Amino acid sequence: QLVEFGGGLVQAGGSLRLSCTASRRTSSNNGMGWFRQAPGKEREFVAGISWNGGITLYSDSVKGRFTISRDNAMNTVYLLMNSLKPEDTAVYYCAAARSSVSSSSRSSYQYWGQGTEVTVSS
Repeated sequence: QLVEFGGGLVQAGGSLRLSCTASRRTSSNNGMGWFRQAPGKEREFVAGISWNGGITLYSDSVKGRFTISRDNAMNTVYLLMNSLKPEDTAVYYCAAARSSVSSSSRSSYQYWGQGTEVTVSS
């Protein structure tokens, strides 16, 4: 079970930090990822992190602006989003991978949160 927190309304150029708290069963041994879905668009990969945080992946659209991290002691994954743009507006979803590494492919993830909405105003 995954629960996301931290969405909201922010002006362009601002920052938000999303959190995803996982149940013990879907936490420290799994790769984790963040995806997003804008209205009328497909759900897309944003960032991923391996089980121990040693390997991170980012989509080209967020590289250099977003940072994914995790605290396994707290069963929590974070997504720090800086320099936000209106095109970052979407519902953001946390997901737990089937393996210890992350992936940009949706099919690599077995558990999903309910999503948290991020709106960036221009």
